[in-house]
Amino acid sequence: MIKKKDSPFEEPIEVKAELDTNSEAEEVEPAAAVAEAGADELQVLQLALGNAEQELVLHRDAMLRMQAEMENLRKRLIRDQEKSRKFALERIMKDLLQVRDSMERGLETDAQSASVATLLEGQALTWKMLAKVMQDHDLELIDPKGEAFNPEFHEAVTVQPCTELEDNSVMEVLQKGYKLHDRLVRPAMVVVSRKP
Repeated sequence: MIKKKDSPFEEPIEVKAELDTNSEAEEVEPAAAVAEAGADELQVLQLALGNAEQELVLHRDAMLRMQAEMENLRKRLIRDQEKSRKFALERIMKDLLQVRDSMERGLETDAQSASVATLLEGQALTWKMLAKVMQDHDLELIDPKGEAFNPEFHEAVTVQPCTELEDNSVMEVLQKGYKLHDRLVRPAMVVVSRKP
């Protein structure tokens, strides 16, 4: 009879059982270490997530404040622009009122006591007042008689032959032009010369 211990198949089974027992013990220790390391990493990640959420709240708050500030600035600029548009001409209107008052006084003059000379004198004074108002507000007169024709500031009404002037020169000014701060308000209406 064969004893159980002498059987060649039993030893490997026992060894195998011993190996299984040892490997389980070794696996338990790394699993605990991994779980512990994972818990530390999880805490670090949760802390980082908390910090990121706080930053998000701060940046969101700052962005909302900036949007509100920009909206207020936009509304203020629109109000200021409307005010500017309404009152842009206030200064020139005050100056023009003096000219109007002068003209009104001239019209109220008694026709029987006024002479042609006094009316002409009053008209000349009113014209000087108006010219001063225009000059004070940078409105420049364009009177190009004898100058070369410039299509940027002159409007040719007709062309006439002329032997005295150069070709494309302004012979006559039918209506004077004006420019405000180097910007054309009204072109001068002119007659341009042409060699016969």
